[in-house]
Amino acid sequence: MEINQVVGTLYCTERIEGLRHCSLQILKDRKGNLLVATDPVGVRPGNWVFTVSGSAGRLAMDDPKTMTDLAIGGIIDFWQPKQVAKPDSSSGDEQPTEQRDQAA
Repeated sequence: MEINQVVGTLYCTERIEGLRHCSLQILKDRKGNLLVATDPVGVRPGNWVFTVSGSAGRLAMDDPKTMTDLAIGGIIDFWQPKQVAKPDSSSGDEQPTEQRDQAA
């Protein structure tokens, strides 16, 4: 699973049968790359979503015969993309950089 942001809807009038009744959304990943995903959830531009890929993408759709390798699995209610998780220093496993450098 990945976290992406919805940037718009992709409109296609001519589609193969396996994508005939799917909403297609344009997503932006963390690197700024654009992706296209099927949307069984009903997202809006600006929403942060998590996606499922591969065969899990097909299974996320109402009809598992839908031809997709990337589907939106849900809308994230709260997400701060600039927040980065840091290791818990209370466990004592991590030494400060200065101590590691001196030990080497």
